[in-house]
Formats: sequence, structure tokens, C-alpha cells
Amino acid sequence: SFVESGRALPSRGLLLAWLEELHVPLVARNEALQSAGYAPSFASRALGDADLAQATDAVRRLLATHDPMPAWVVDADWNVLNANRGAQWLVAMLLPPSLQPQVPLNMLDLMTAPDGITAHIVNLHEVAHPMLAQLRAEAAVHPALTPKVEALRALLRQRLGADLPLRDDVHRAAPVLTTRFATPFGVLSFFTMLTTFGTPHDITLASLRIEHLFAADETTAAVVTTQVGSVG
Repeated sequence: SFVESGRALPSRGLLLAWLEELHVPLVARNEALQSAGYAPSFASRALGDADLAQATDAVRRLLATHDPMPAWVVDADWNVLNANRGAQWLVAMLLPPSLQPQVPLNMLDLMTAPDGITAHIVNLHEVAHPMLAQLRAEAAVHPALTPKVEALRALLRQRLGADLPLRDDVHRAAPVLTTRFATPFGVLSFFTMLTTFGTPHDITLASLRIEHLFAADETTAAVVTTQVGSVG
């Protein structure tokens, strides 16, 4: 109560306990500690750091195991840090050459480009609301995303009309949301799973996630297996 009334400052341990209870992102915990006059608690190592070798090896194994289905690793800014053969094939097929030389690729940039990924989504009216809801939640804790999220929102409004469909307005019989892409091989359908580190104590690892795309029908599975299987 003394802390709440301003009569006392929280100790480092109390502040960390509060931040843990509120599931505050690690980078924000460091900022809170520094604002309170304490040293930051969590490191932010480069991916090539020897201390992260086991973690990065696990990520590489997950990517390789998921081949030929697409999978890529993104950071908090949605930069693509690594991708398997399936993801490289899918991105190369969907994007014009003018967008492919970017290093690193940024998924939000690829979605907001006029001829980018969203231009190939045939059920955009179904995926628009869940996509924006996820991105806005991320931007709430990582404000650097806000300009790109708003740019995507403007693009979706342009393509779908002034009023984006509400979640309850979209009927989906499937238990998971499926994204359907128009491709030279016909419509390919995927659903997504995300992999993150369960208990990261490093800001870099906490920001990483692997997006795995799974074929939502036999036609998609056959096309991906045939096309990616012929690579390399």
C-alpha cells in the first residue's frame, strides 16, 4: 500500500514480481527496471552469440523438419531471419522480382506492398479481421509496429471497402482459419501454427517465433511436395 500511495518505491524484487505476474514482455521489464533506477535484468544477445547456440540449433532443426511445408522465423518486427525451402519457394512464387531482393525480408512490408502477399489471398475477407486483431495486439506492446499495421489496415480497407468484416460476420466451418492463395498451380490452402520458446530469459529469444504452414487439403500437399521436393 505504501508503494501504491507513493510513500515508498518498489524494491527490485517486488517490481520484477509485478512484471512477471502481468506477463510484461522482457524488453518492457528492462525499461521498467531502468525507470525505477535499477539495472536491466535481461540480456539481448545476437543470434550468432555462442550462448544462444543450442536455441538457434533447435530453430534450424524445426525448420528443416517441417520441409517441404513452408516455415520461417520472424522477430518482433516481423523480419524474416531464417526460412526453410518450402517458405523460400512459396515467397518466390507469390512475390514479383522487385520485392524479393530485400534483405532481410519483412513480412509486414510484403503484405502491405500493392502487389505483395495479400494480393494473392483469395479469401481476404475471411482473414482480414483476425490478421489485424493479432497485429494490433502486438503493436500495443511493441509500438514500432504501429505504422506498418496501420498501412496494412488502409490497404485492406481499400480492397474490401470502408467497413472491414467483423469477426462474427465471417462464417467459418473449419476449426482453424485457412488462408487460400491464388498461384500458378491453382488455389493453395494453408493453416498456421506458431512455435515460441516456452521460458525465454533473453530478449532476442523472446521475440522469435516460427510460423509453420500446413497444407489444408490434399491438393496443396501434393503441389508443395512435388515442387519443393524437386528443389536442390
